[in-house]
Amino acid sequence: MTRNRGIRMVHHSYDYVLVLMSYVVSVLGSFTALRLMAGIQDIHDTTRRWKRLILASLVVGVGAIWAMHFIGMLALNMPVKVDYAPGLTALSAVVAVIACLIGLSLTSRGDHSRLNLLTAGTYMGIGVAAMHYMGMAAMRMPATTVYNGAITSLSILIAIVASVAALWMAYKRSSVLQSMFGALVMGLAVCGMHYVGMAAARFAVLGTPEVAEAHGIDSLYLGMLVFGVIVVMLLGVLIAGLRNREVFAIDS
Repeated sequence: MTRNRGIRMVHHSYDYVLVLMSYVVSVLGSFTALRLMAGIQDIHDTTRRWKRLILASLVVGVGAIWAMHFIGMLALNMPVKVDYAPGLTALSAVVAVIACLIGLSLTSRGDHSRLNLLTAGTYMGIGVAAMHYMGMAAMRMPATTVYNGAITSLSILIAIVASVAALWMAYKRSSVLQSMFGALVMGLAVCGMHYVGMAAARFAVLGTPEVAEAHGIDSLYLGMLVFGVIVVMLLGVLIAGLRNREVFAIDS
């Protein structure tokens, strides 16, 4: 920690095993979502289309975005006790899913013009950014979070650009190999938004209380647990899709 005008600034670092896990889960979630959306243009039944949209929104919102965010948060190492408010953390996941559903539904109508992609991507990106900063607000620790306005704005811009790109890739007919490449790019974009957002944050301890030396939770084990649960869920969707070639448009 350093002292700055009576405020002790808390230095932090990252557990790079968890950072890598956050990227891997984002890539797997992105790939699963891209394959789910690959053949949706050929679905004319409204009920089936909405079921696919909701499933894809859950996959990308929870798997590719929220899980990446939460594991990334757990990767943060600070010399203070950190816990997370469960209600606000869960609500942030709901916000991510709703944001993805809005973006996917707006572009699923067949209008893939630049204006519509930008509009849908803006809604989705703002929702993703809201999820991130709600997750940050869920942190419970003996410190105050102070944000750099310019870097925060940059993180929101990255979220919007990433969302526009994700929606463009979601409705672009692509092969499995192209979806793999797209997922790698989307994973980088999602992680980029998260870690730029984290770079905008500074943590300050006010007053003179002693700073705890241990975390309130075992970050590594909790991160591995979240990673394992989400990966199993995503692999379940992938396996179910592979059994039904229509689901993932395997021939496209």
